[in-house]
Amino acid sequence: MNWFSDSFYLIERFIDSGGPVLLGIALLLLLLWILMLERGYYLFVHFPVYQKQMLQQWLARDDKTSWYAIQIRQGNLAQASMRLKQNMDFLNALIKMFPLLGLLGTVSGMIQVFDVVAVHGTGNPRLLASGISLATIPTMAGLVCALSGLFIYSRLQSHAKKLHAQLALKLVSK
Repeated sequence: MNWFSDSFYLIERFIDSGGPVLLGIALLLLLLWILMLERGYYLFVHFPVYQKQMLQQWLARDDKTSWYAIQIRQGNLAQASMRLKQNMDFLNALIKMFPLLGLLGTVSGMIQVFDVVAVHGTGNPRLLASGISLATIPTMAGLVCALSGLFIYSRLQSHAKKLHAQLALKLVSK
């Protein structure tokens, strides 16, 4: 239990040193990871079942070469594509927000530094240091969150494209 309380204390001090923007970044990061886990679960668990059902329906058809059958196949592929791309644009937008939020933290921290300089002058480096940490920590956190999210997002997107291509090949070849 002591480890948990120490960890919570360190996280609390980190968020305090980064200001309220860091708390916003943390909440958005939680949302990002929940959505990425959902997409990963769908791509690796649910979509293969959906793909198998779609292939079974296609194989059960007698007519696979008429214009009507080709349109059904195209419709099935389009529906599969929509399912694979669901929430991916939102994930991309969230990832792009992190550096901007970090920049917001930088600006608000620099405003605090300028306020300290205006009131106390440059003679007290301890007061300046708190404003500088408010300026740099959210920037770092925003960039780290964006990089980690971008890596997972690109892996999810490439896997979704691969699944779509595999389904298209299976529907055409059979």
